[in-house]
Amino acid sequence: MLIQERLQLILKMHNLTPSAFADKLGVQRSNVSHVISGRNKPSLDFLEKIILNFPRVNAHWLLTGQMSTSPEVKLETKKEEKGVVEKEVSEDLTSHSIVRIVEFYQDGTFKEYLPK
Repeated sequence: MLIQERLQLILKMHNLTPSAFADKLGVQRSNVSHVISGRNKPSLDFLEKIILNFPRVNAHWLLTGQMSTSPEVKLETKKEEKGVVEKEVSEDLTSHSIVRIVEFYQDGTFKEYLPK
């Protein structure tokens, strides 16, 4: 998945127009337009502003297009019964509610699920 596709996905997931995205980042609207169109590559400053303004965006995914587990959410083996390993998330997520689930595939496509 190209960087411009990842940026378009961020816009879609946050229901932002490119103009609103630029305003939120504090960059010129033409900068966003040029990056999304593929004309320019994003600068380090541009990427840093995305990471700071959208803390739920995985920085590794933004830079490489590959998902990795965030260091804050570590899976630990809880117990193993009959060959089934149960895992527990070390971060307490009970107060969070699911807004959207997105599955990313290696071919650059994704599926989006919204709760009813």
